[in-house]
Amino acid sequence: MVKKIIIVSSTLLMMSLFALLKAYPTEDIHKPKDSAVGSSSVVLELFTSQGCSSCPPADALLWKVKQEFPNDVFALSYHVDYWDYIGWKDPFAKPEYTQKQRAYGEKFRSSSIYTPQMVINGREHFVGSNREELYSKIDAYKTNSAENMIKIINTDVVNGTVAFSYVATGKIDHRMLRVVLVIDERVTQVKRGENRNRTLKNSNIVVQEKYIELKQSRGESSIQIPDIVSKDDGLTLMLLVEKADLEITGAVKREVSD
Repeated sequence: MVKKIIIVSSTLLMMSLFALLKAYPTEDIHKPKDSAVGSSSVVLELFTSQGCSSCPPADALLWKVKQEFPNDVFALSYHVDYWDYIGWKDPFAKPEYTQKQRAYGEKFRSSSIYTPQMVINGREHFVGSNREELYSKIDAYKTNSAENMIKIINTDVVNGTVAFSYVATGKIDHRMLRVVLVIDERVTQVKRGENRNRTLKNSNIVVQEKYIELKQSRGESSIQIPDIVSKDDGLTLMLLVEKADLEITGAVKREVSD
């Protein structure tokens, strides 16, 4: 069973950002020794909600595959807000994540969006709790070389932000760098809604993200650590290279520590 909602808006902020991009020359660069490297791009984006009774099996499956494929799979859990009205406000839900899912709905020419939905590499989607489909797609995608290699040179936590520098190789014309902060795991006691009186475990929860235009192959930036992150949370920084059609062509991740 999946939970669906009709798309009511086709005005997509992300698409308009991509439309403003101009072409920039790609630079030739040397590979730094101190870096985290992603040699393949198996990026899983699970759209889920603590207010959806169909989502816990998909949440558990995402946790399972991230344990089994720690190097090949980049797992992201986006909590949407359109099930909050049922009675439980998901603490990780943001309207921006619902808008992101709608953008995928436009791309896939879907008349509705649903939870749990799994999107792989921004290229295709299926029901997030479908174990057989997920493993089949992981096996297929992890044998492919990434179009872009992205490296994190260093990270530093300063005044509530994660500062970092990066290097990207491959074609970067009309591509964006998606910067994502994820909490490794969180357990929640749900008191209302469809999952009332259940204890839910979510993993790789997206708590902050931003986009950077890839004007050059080298750069540095920072991303704010939101208040929902506690000192006991494991925190990971992920960088994804994304094309105008939302396809993901490269990825890298690194654990963040004080």
